[in-house]
Amino acid sequence: MKYLIAPSILSADFANLQSDVEMINQSEADWFHVDVMDGVFVPNISFGFPIMAAVKKYATKPLDVHLMIVEPDKFIPEFAKAGADRITVHYEACTHLHRTIQLIKASGCKAGVALNPHTPVTLLQDVIEDLDLVLIMSVNPGFGGQAFIPNTYKKIQDLKRLSQGVNEDLIIEVDGGVGLQNIAHLVSAGANAFVAGNAIFATENPTETIAKMKQLTNDSISI
Repeated sequence: MKYLIAPSILSADFANLQSDVEMINQSEADWFHVDVMDGVFVPNISFGFPIMAAVKKYATKPLDVHLMIVEPDKFIPEFAKAGADRITVHYEACTHLHRTIQLIKASGCKAGVALNPHTPVTLLQDVIEDLDLVLIMSVNPGFGGQAFIPNTYKKIQDLKRLSQGVNEDLIIEVDGGVGLQNIAHLVSAGANAFVAGNAIFATENPTETIAKMKQLTNDSISI
């Protein structure tokens, strides 16, 4: 099992974005996590295509794009053209989820679905085999620096059971309050991809923090 670290560029220094992108390139991180917020689906606005294009210009690792927006179907092809390797949409924002998943794949990207803290994983039963990734939100989406919600461990375990025998290659990603203090427990619950923002960028040595996270995942035993 390979465990993936995805630093969230939402926490990067936008006055020195190229420097932070190059730091991630040179680190043991696996993906760039790109949070796109519209101020409607979540109470915050982040960035769109120009910032994504700037990241893509210098990034040497895949872009893991997380759309926290309403009506994502309108923008999926453009995010794919802007350099997304994976596009994750929210279950709560998609009226026709199966169609949205197929649109992501038709656009040449891996398809993911994110679940807010109140959304049970059983709602993905009918599409689980079509997914490359499920993103479990361990905080309420919209702002960084929130406290981790403990029920996340159970949701990961439930999702792991749901995917067994149906989609063994599913990536289970966790976003929100992830850091050195809990990443090993998340691995034990069944997660294999980890988004971290402040836990990386707010440290004195982000490259070293990423390396420590990677080491903790490698030292853990997944159930």
